[in-house]
Amino acid sequence: MANPNDPLTQKPTHYPHICTTVVPAEEKQPEEERGNGKVSTPASGADEVEFVHPEGGWGWLVMLSSMWCNGSVFGIQNAFGILFLSLLREFGSEDDDDLRFRTAWVGSLSMGMIFFCSPIVSVFTDILGCRVTAVGGAAVGLVGLLASSFVTSLGPMYFTYGIVFACGCSFAYQPSLVILGHYFKKRLGLVNGIVTAGSSVFTITLPFMLSGLLERVGLQNTMRVLCILMFVLMLAGFTYKPLLPVKPSNTHTGSWCPPMNQVFNFNIWRSLGYRIWAFGIPAALYGYFVPYVHLMKHVEERFGPDTNKEVLLMCIGITSGVGRLIFGRVADYVNGVNKVYLQVISFFVIGFMSMMIPLCNIFGGLIAVCLLMGLFDGCFICIMAPIAFELVGAKDVSQAIGFLLGLMSVPMTVGPPIAGFLRDRLGSYDVAFYLAGIPPIFGGTLLCLIPWVEARRKRKEKEESLKKDPDVSEKMLEHEKPQGESQSKTGESVL
Repeated sequence: MANPNDPLTQKPTHYPHICTTVVPAEEKQPEEERGNGKVSTPASGADEVEFVHPEGGWGWLVMLSSMWCNGSVFGIQNAFGILFLSLLREFGSEDDDDLRFRTAWVGSLSMGMIFFCSPIVSVFTDILGCRVTAVGGAAVGLVGLLASSFVTSLGPMYFTYGIVFACGCSFAYQPSLVILGHYFKKRLGLVNGIVTAGSSVFTITLPFMLSGLLERVGLQNTMRVLCILMFVLMLAGFTYKPLLPVKPSNTHTGSWCPPMNQVFNFNIWRSLGYRIWAFGIPAALYGYFVPYVHLMKHVEERFGPDTNKEVLLMCIGITSGVGRLIFGRVADYVNGVNKVYLQVISFFVIGFMSMMIPLCNIFGGLIAVCLLMGLFDGCFICIMAPIAFELVGAKDVSQAIGFLLGLMSVPMTVGPPIAGFLRDRLGSYDVAFYLAGIPPIFGGTLLCLIPWVEARRKRKEKEESLKKDPDVSEKMLEHEKPQGESQSKTGESVL
């Protein structure tokens, strides 16, 4: 029985942005028309549904909901350094030599699980849709965070906060990016910039709010207050009303489950450039999350407990948002996989700034370090999707990013506990921050191979095409530049 609320079963007059036209069978084009923001999919018989993105309307509310999702999920994660101090005081003991090592696992496991679940969330989003996946994920995250407020030791916190809460956040986050493509095409870059700025806004404000709450009501009640953010996130998921026509994933068997070759697309691994990128990025991230977890404690030990340490996270949040806007535009003027060099520069700067943290004996120096780290953190994030488009193409980019995020989960999980272990054994964070700067520099150096590998691959393809048909090679050269530009603009909106 047809669902009366399904936009695909309603009359076209109810949705002015969807119109039905009849075309001959030989003129059907099921592919997406990227130039004008239309998607054409064949319907039954000779009918074809032509979809036009509304570019606004209800989509603005969806944009705000996605912005809230991005901010609440990563705002809480980025502000874990404040909760880390409270966890040390709440569950700590002076006789515990591994206190920081064990406590850091709570935050790092949470951040790692968000990325680890990304490939799985992609499958659930395809099968269940954005609304069901997002609302269900927010509900699970709410349960995990609420359960964490009743925990009295670190052991259960690994499960309630590090796994349940984080998995819920992952399932709520990814649909918030996918649903934007249902409402926007021409404005997708602008909308995505606003949505991703949500994490910067929350990263700026949450540290001050958490510090005040922890001082007045304690750790448990603070987590219960944070549950309000997750409850609003669950309500926001109900706004994810799907518009794009959905083609049945398995028309032969009638099953809801898509074929295995769609669930796990291994074609992306045929690209040597992508393989280098997919392992170079995780290699660079072993020290990435260390400052977010341990910088607050380092400042407290170096400059005293009364230092306004929340300002540092605010600086990272502000310049990260600015960096996403600046380098997102800069990437539009860099052709092809040369965008990788922007990521190389960002990793070099992040690595050197991590090494500079122990050398800063005045608080103003730490502020300057955090400003630079945030700026190039925004650079690294905003050009991930455009690079994926260049390496694997638009058809496989979703799986390419999903696999990459899954691989990123390992280094982001183990880095902070290692730093905590070094602090417990050596008595200070100096060596931990020095070592945290090495992986970004190593990973950035590894990424330098990608432009050379891709240039050699293109030369080989051109030589082979010249042998077969010289005219084909000329046509490839004519269309190469426009295609790269359109892919970079489209890719800017994925993250």
